[in-house]
Amino acid sequence: MSHFPVALCDQLNNSTACDQQRKQSHCKKMTMPSHKAAHCIPPHALTRLAREWLAEDTPNFDPAGACVGSQEVEARLLCKTPHSVLAGSPFFTAVFTEVGCTVDWVYQEGEEIGPGAITLTAVVKGPARCLLLGERSALNCLARASGIATRCSQLQAAAAERGWHGEVAGTRKTTPGFRLVEKYAMLVGSVSMHRQDLSGMVMLKDNHVWASGSITQAVREARSVCGFSSKVEVECQSADEGREAAAAGADIVMLDNFQPQELHVAAHVLKEEFPALLIEASGGVTPENLAMYFSPHVDIISLGCITQGCPVVDFSLKVQKPATPQAF
Repeated sequence: MSHFPVALCDQLNNSTACDQQRKQSHCKKMTMPSHKAAHCIPPHALTRLAREWLAEDTPNFDPAGACVGSQEVEARLLCKTPHSVLAGSPFFTAVFTEVGCTVDWVYQEGEEIGPGAITLTAVVKGPARCLLLGERSALNCLARASGIATRCSQLQAAAAERGWHGEVAGTRKTTPGFRLVEKYAMLVGSVSMHRQDLSGMVMLKDNHVWASGSITQAVREARSVCGFSSKVEVECQSADEGREAAAAGADIVMLDNFQPQELHVAAHVLKEEFPALLIEASGGVTPENLAMYFSPHVDIISLGCITQGCPVVDFSLKVQKPATPQAF
């Protein structure tokens, strides 16, 4: 592991600079909802995931541990992607807690990090070999979650700038085994998580409709099972399919892979006939063309790119060199 450059170490070690950094509120725009997103994570889920990640990364011996031993060390968590939204700190902390280390955060969950090219984000302390055991698992989680939250924050800002009052939403296109983290990052980034899993809401896609015979039949059979407690959404390829779904009792119609202008017309027609119907637009929506889908008749816009192909935030953890005793 390379040590942090000496000149920059001296700069970050300057307590006055650190105090000023903490006080620059204009550099720390809050994007998290008013409630504490971390309070939504069950403690046992944090522990379980941290243990699974650590076991995956070190299934037996750690030969490199013999090189560093168990002396107490301090490491600086550095963010090298300016204006990123911090997300995943509960998971990062959980990993280090499992290996007997402590984490002191300079930035809090949901805050924008920066504006410097390299920004001190947290300080980790503990036995050297244990700190290095947790390093990669903790960084991987934080980088991924912060990348998702940053993209979500940018999408939400675009909606607010255009005065659109619907919901930007994620999808179920998440990494297997990592969904809790990715959905949590959406929450920190202030977009809708959409359904959590297949059990959370009934979504009837084209394959369900084709397998059951018709939209009407699929909606009726699904409703007979889920009852009043779950919403039913139907993926539709035309306004006529949307009308059939709404008439059959669907709560939400997803207009899938519509061109923006076609979407606006179909959504308007369906809202006039079914005012209580929720309209979701999905398919082909990207951060670059999102604004083209904004409409007073569209309630939800979902984007798979929130989790698929989303850039990660560049974090690194640098162990500090022990101070050299001065000669007298």
